[in-house]
Amino acid sequence: MLSDPFLSDPFATELSFADVEPGENQRWSTWPAVTPTERGPEPWPDWVVTSAGALDTELGILKTGKEADVFLLERAVPDDPAQHTLLAAKRYRSAEHSSFHRSAVYTEGRSTRNTRDTRALAKKSTHGREVAAAQWSFAEFEALCRMWELGAPVPYPVQVNGTEVLMEFLGDAHGTAAPRLAQVRSDRAELAGFYDQVVEIMRVFAAAGFAHGDLSAYNLLVHEGRVRVIDLPQIVDIIANPQGLDLLHRDCVNICDWFTRRRVERDPEELFAELLAASYA
Repeated sequence: MLSDPFLSDPFATELSFADVEPGENQRWSTWPAVTPTERGPEPWPDWVVTSAGALDTELGILKTGKEADVFLLERAVPDDPAQHTLLAAKRYRSAEHSSFHRSAVYTEGRSTRNTRDTRALAKKSTHGREVAAAQWSFAEFEALCRMWELGAPVPYPVQVNGTEVLMEFLGDAHGTAAPRLAQVRSDRAELAGFYDQVVEIMRVFAAAGFAHGDLSAYNLLVHEGRVRVIDLPQIVDIIANPQGLDLLHRDCVNICDWFTRRRVERDPEELFAELLAASYA
């Protein structure tokens, strides 16, 4: 169980935090340290805490993955309960600590602007490994920003700082994360509705020229009745990436097979054709 005074009573006023200094598992907010291009799209949602006096408190781990771990973070201004929010902090590991070995499939067609970074990546130096991890965090942040602006149901991207992406926490006020689609127990009619929502997500991506690249029921969340898509670092340009169409087709197969196994029969080839049409519209 995650314990924190703000979580147990986020509107408490009797606590005094004057002259607070960061304690264990705390730091000052990193918001002032990032540049405007490293912050989410404006207008910022009302819940985004931008005060330099805010503290970031790490509350626990939400998910471990192949290339990154996701932590629950509270960003709050002491003595001001109105400025309080929960965030998901996705932290990418350096290459030697990552088991994400298929990255070349997704990075074809991408470029590195900094020539020093390009050389370091090629040499696989210590700096190169750090650059590789940061590339994934910035790729995910940029993808979240773009898809948010297009109206796709992604978590709002708050900021990116080195290998850490801070984004909207999809869950309740007590720190319980929204379930993955794979964990939801639904009847056939509700599942059919979820399928329609997933297809709409894929259509938004395809119309912008992209495929998720690794879409499954495990990186789709159901939050307040709405399907939300996460894990976007591997998003691929359907045209620029030589394997873009193959990855789009794989997404279609993964999604249709999952729903078909739950008696919501759907044809991946029909979906693939629909998304191709959307991408060329």
